[in-house]
Amino acid sequence: MLASLLSATLHGLDGRPIRVEVDVAPGLPGFTIVGLADTALQEARERVRGAIRNSGYEYPPRRITVNLAPAELRKSGASLDLAIALGILVGSEQVNANGLWAVLGELSLGGELRPVPGLLPMVLALSRRRVKRVVVPVGGLAEARLADGIVVVGAATLAEAATLLRESRRGRTRSTPPRVELAADITGNGSADRGHVVNGGSGPGPDLAEVRGQLEARRALELALAGGHCMVMIGPPGSGKTLLARTVPGLLPPLDDDEARLATVIASVSGSGPVTDLVRTRPFRAPHHTISYAAMVGGGPHMSPGEVTLANDGVLFLDELPEFDRATLEALRQPLEDGQVAISRVGRAAVFPARFQLIAAMNPCPCGHAGEGGGRCRCQPGIVERYAGRISGPLRDRMDLWVHMPRVEPAEYVRSAAPEGSVGVAGRIAASRRRQIHRSGHPNSRLSGRALRAACALGPAEQAHAIRLAELEGWSARGIERLLRVARTAADLAGADAVDGSHMDEAARFRSASGARIGYEAVG
Repeated sequence: MLASLLSATLHGLDGRPIRVEVDVAPGLPGFTIVGLADTALQEARERVRGAIRNSGYEYPPRRITVNLAPAELRKSGASLDLAIALGILVGSEQVNANGLWAVLGELSLGGELRPVPGLLPMVLALSRRRVKRVVVPVGGLAEARLADGIVVVGAATLAEAATLLRESRRGRTRSTPPRVELAADITGNGSADRGHVVNGGSGPGPDLAEVRGQLEARRALELALAGGHCMVMIGPPGSGKTLLARTVPGLLPPLDDDEARLATVIASVSGSGPVTDLVRTRPFRAPHHTISYAAMVGGGPHMSPGEVTLANDGVLFLDELPEFDRATLEALRQPLEDGQVAISRVGRAAVFPARFQLIAAMNPCPCGHAGEGGGRCRCQPGIVERYAGRISGPLRDRMDLWVHMPRVEPAEYVRSAAPEGSVGVAGRIAASRRRQIHRSGHPNSRLSGRALRAACALGPAEQAHAIRLAELEGWSARGIERLLRVARTAADLAGADAVDGSHMDEAARFRSASGARIGYEAVG
């Protein structure tokens, strides 16, 4: 007998509806899965066999063929386990399915249902397919119910799911389920730029008041977060680079509605933890410098999102920047410009959103003491330049702010009064972001060309000043644009409508100060 059920699989960040056709026919006992199933899906044969037996049903000693349509689409993961098992029960006439149900979930050998990564985008895909009802594992019920337009029912076991199909009854729904209708462009190139930013400062991590001294670095971080600019901190060990970076989650404003929808889908696909509501906190990712190329940009056997996608609309912090693999760092160049990463593998391709803000920290040399004086640096001649040269010129050119963090003197650390905390700084950052969203629809870091010049509103004197700075430093056109973006953010923090010379001077100081202060030109 032939049985057919609707399920879904994951493709990048999108769910794809899958028709699971099960043919239980006379002949030598066997179990074949066709339709470009990966290894995890091929292993469903053993999970399904054990789950059926341990749920009180009989595993039919017949020839079982499972077809996953469309045949040309690669399927991965264990989300089709439940559909395959129920198809066998229907095909062997142990269960009579009445009504149209879609089913999702991984099976254990004991017949228990387990949630799968990407449950939310898969349910959203079924909803767009106009499926009215779907059965999901009870452990993923809260996540699945974030999707609107579809009745979501939880089942703990295979037997419970079979009962739901047999009785064809409607499950309970919440009286006011939230709408989570994602834009057609899941990469976030459209509506994710629009929205209202409210006050932040409630994120985890140390308070900014714990960072003693380093007034210039604190100002640079405020500029970077206010405008979404990339920043590099350079200084000896113990100067507070990592501590300053760890305060970032408490300074970032929360995600707006469009950004939160996309962040929730990314959290669901990554499988990092249970998703029970919209993700409102901006991501802060800090991978170790031994991270692989695929883990950074995405890919692998299941086309999983990488760190650049997990940090979308948030911050990617790279500590010990020169220690990262050169190819891994170079792979960041295109996402920093385009806001997305396109991955192609044999038989599959995916486009992931990657609109992140890069904040990095590094020592000035391998021993960490170059430029301090007193003979503390023990590096041989040429080592300092080679160490800084691990960061290519094109990648350095994409950094908006360079800030040197000298060693904090003991007296300043012990005796100085507590500086301003995260709450006040977060308020200024949120207010600046609101000005930017109101003016152009997105942060200053995404301005370019005519839109950037209109936002800066430079008069003749300011234009001449910008030209002098660019000629003095020998900046490229990209360098001039980055100067104006940071200057526009400085003006927003000051509440100014137009950019003046003082704002450009501040931006230029952070753009070129590192090489002069550290004592070598390879970084600046």
